[in-house]
Amino acid sequence: MAEIQRRPDLELQVVLGGSVVLEKYGKILETDVVDNFHVNHIIHFLVEGETPLTMAKSAGLAVTEFANAFENLKPDVVIVIADRFECLAIAMAATYMNIPVAHIEGGEKSGSIDESIRHAITKMAHMHFPASKEAAERISRMGELETAIHEVGATSFDVLANMDTDNLEPVKDFQLSHGVGRTVPIEKGKYLIVIQHPVTTEYEKNLVHVNETIKAIHELKMPTFWIWPNMDAGSDGISKGIRMYREAHDSEHVHFFKSLPIELFAPLLKNAACIVGNSSCGIREAAFLGTPAVNIGTRQQGRDRGRNVIDVDYNHVVIIEAVKKQIDHGPYEPDHLYGDGNAAEKIVNILSNCEFTQQKQNTF
Repeated sequence: MAEIQRRPDLELQVVLGGSVVLEKYGKILETDVVDNFHVNHIIHFLVEGETPLTMAKSAGLAVTEFANAFENLKPDVVIVIADRFECLAIAMAATYMNIPVAHIEGGEKSGSIDESIRHAITKMAHMHFPASKEAAERISRMGELETAIHEVGATSFDVLANMDTDNLEPVKDFQLSHGVGRTVPIEKGKYLIVIQHPVTTEYEKNLVHVNETIKAIHELKMPTFWIWPNMDAGSDGISKGIRMYREAHDSEHVHFFKSLPIELFAPLLKNAACIVGNSSCGIREAAFLGTPAVNIGTRQQGRDRGRNVIDVDYNHVVIIEAVKKQIDHGPYEPDHLYGDGNAAEKIVNILSNCEFTQQKQNTF
């Protein structure tokens, strides 16, 4: 977005919706992250409940709302990223309206419904910007034109590569006025980060699964920053487990955040002893920064991994063992499996010079 905004020959249009506009998920719309961009359109499409039914209904509403936004804004290209369920709705709306779609971070393997959504977007997209060589090869094997596939790396690394990730003072200040729980000490290499999202294909088991993580964190007794789950089906199960733990225990070593802006999350991640859970940032951003990661369960199943990851099942005993092993190991060498921090310029150079063909055809 910042790179597009810097180009005089391009116009950036921003449509915001979903969790970024809701207080429940931290209302990122009201943080400094958004201040540098003009927001052209805000939409609401989330149906309360975080069940498979409400997620399906939310996706349907998202198609309608994004179609309205595109009708008003008349974009030449719509850019979507990765595998969120609302991104499929974005791609659908644009495709039906004959607007070319550029897809960032397609071609990757992972668990849950995310993989199906990601590949569905790939088959709708007209231009592909995968983060890794392996992802680019998968897109090619799906029948997409070689001339439309450009390996560029992960865009989030651009932010990480250009910021001070050693300074924890802003995070310390932020903790005093945000989140819930006791104020916990923030010393380099002496705290944990936990991010555990629901697995939609394991909807009924999310509460049981998160309770294993909770047991592990409770027994480890290390200063811990726990970031709230996303809005996928099953989120209520994760949230219920967290609330039950907070009510039953003083949890004086855990501080909970709804969300964190990248300017705070990046240094927190860089200096953590370990990140625990099932977020893709444990596989991607943590590898780029050299942060040890313990990946729990099936949500990132099949995703290419760096040296920094230990995979474990939903079992508090093995989670504890893996965390201790990662703490003993300490930081890893940075891994550029998913890019080197120069994705944005590559993407925008291609977008500003490419000729889009609306009609798609498999290469086989």
